[in-house]
Order: sequence, then structure tokens, then C-alpha cells
Amino acid sequence: MQNTLRKLMTTRAPAAVLLVRIAVGAVFLSEGIQKFLFPAALGVGRMAKIGIPWPQVMGPFVGAVEIICGGLVLFGLLTRLAAVPLAVTMGVALVSTKIPILLGHAYWGLRLRSLPSYGFWRMAHESRTDLAMLLCALFLLVLGAGRWSLDARIAGGR
Repeated sequence: MQNTLRKLMTTRAPAAVLLVRIAVGAVFLSEGIQKFLFPAALGVGRMAKIGIPWPQVMGPFVGAVEIICGGLVLFGLLTRLAAVPLAVTMGVALVSTKIPILLGHAYWGLRLRSLPSYGFWRMAHESRTDLAMLLCALFLLVLGAGRWSLDARIAGGR
């Protein structure tokens, strides 16, 4: 188990990965906190509005995942493990909120919000942050936290 954990924490990524970690960690940490500060608009209420099942559970759950994993990414601790739930969160966000925009109608019980237009270009515009966060989380999953991280320090990186 300890050997597996060490392998997950080992990184040869350059120190500049810190910039990606700051972006991903800060965005998720902030969004997670806001799900608790503004539950009607960004937490339980938003989950219910878009048709996510069990919004009273999923709102706080997603908020907690974003806070915990966002904080881990920010500090570069267990970065690869923390990137997985963040990537899943973004995948669910794309499927639940952006695919209806692409299709122009609700599906699978997921609701379509009112927008001036629908289709590919509207979906591309609305999904830009979700796609960026998904790809950055996958980047961290592949490369790890980088030289300036707790992962590198613990795993004996350079």
C-alpha cells in the first residue's frame, strides 16, 4: 500500500505545474464553498433546478468534494487521487447541463435552462470553464503535482 501511494505521489513534472494546480484548486475550492454559502443558487437549489436526483444529498456532497479535492490539489497533496473526483464532477456537469443546451431540449429528467439560443455554439460558449477544468484535472492526473508540491516532498522528488 505504501509503495502504491508513493508511486501516485511521485512526479517528474516541472515546477510550472504549480500554475495549473493554483487554477484548478482555487476554482474548485471557491465553487465548493459557494455551494454552502449560497445553497439556493449554487448548491441544493441549483441541483434541483437542473434535475439532479437527490439534490439535498448531492448539493452538499459535490460541495464537500470540491472543497476537499480542490484544497488537496492547491497544496499538491495526493494530487492524482484528488484530480479523479474533480474530473468526474466536470464530466457530470457537462452531461447534465451542457448536453441539453446542445440538443435544445431536456433529456433523462435533466432540465434545459432558458437561454437566448441553443445548439453547438451556445454549448461551446457555456461549457468553456467546465471543459478547461476537466482537461486541467486530467493533466494533473497524468503528470502529478510537480516539483513544488507536498507530493514531491513526501515521495522524495527533486
